[in-house]
Amino acid sequence: MVPDVTDSYEGLDDAGVAVAAAGAGAVVVRALYGQRLSRIDKGGGDFATAADVASEEAVLRVLRAARPGDAVLGEEGGAQGPTGAERQWLVDPLCGTLNYAVGNMLVAVNVALRGGAAAVADPFSGEVFVTDGVRAWVRHEGADSPLAPTAASGLVDVNLDPPFPGAPGFRAVDLLARPVFVERFRPRVVSTTLALAWVAAGKRAAYVTDGGDLSGSVHFAAGIALCRAAGCVVTGIDGAPIGREGRGLVVAADAETHRLLMSMTRT
Repeated sequence: MVPDVTDSYEGLDDAGVAVAAAGAGAVVVRALYGQRLSRIDKGGGDFATAADVASEEAVLRVLRAARPGDAVLGEEGGAQGPTGAERQWLVDPLCGTLNYAVGNMLVAVNVALRGGAAAVADPFSGEVFVTDGVRAWVRHEGADSPLAPTAASGLVDVNLDPPFPGAPGFRAVDLLARPVFVERFRPRVVSTTLALAWVAAGKRAAYVTDGGDLSGSVHFAAGIALCRAAGCVVTGIDGAPIGREGRGLVVAADAETHRLLMSMTRT
């Protein structure tokens, strides 16, 4: 099921490597969709499927071939690669496992070089959202278009998956009940960080999730990198910069949308 790595990656920049790696994972995710897959219990109601594992293997094969001196942190396999490597790739091979397991196509393959390039592949639309750390664009059917955030849709994706470390001070579900929120926005829950790429692409006005420091998360790093490069406003739920002392994540298409959300989330 894992595609053979037969191409030479010589000459590819880090963004090109991220695209190739995320694309390899997306091939596996598409190929296994709809099949009965074995599950690996992670506890607390969370699990991985054989597709998660196979997708990560495909991503790693590309990264090992293209950047053998780099380390990798994978959702399923943990830390791998040379000890003491200066660079590390963060890999979420199937973001939206619960969706995928029940036949929902809202999933992504996330690959990010810590502090650098990143790619988020949508296996079913064929879109790959990319940043080289400075610019951000989407590749679809061989054509590249710059990402242009806009709040015009009024759609805000809210992560309602537990745990809820900010409770009782902040609970995402309470945000949805605020009159000022429903007057201005319409909530969406896709349960995959593909929604972060959608903010960068103008398909969502914002994204909100509880949590701790998400800047180095395999789930969020690629989406955060995309949104920053596209010009979105990126902070914690308290308005502070994300980082070691961070609390969750608010990504908004523009400053006004961010200001409104901050007025609803600060406690």
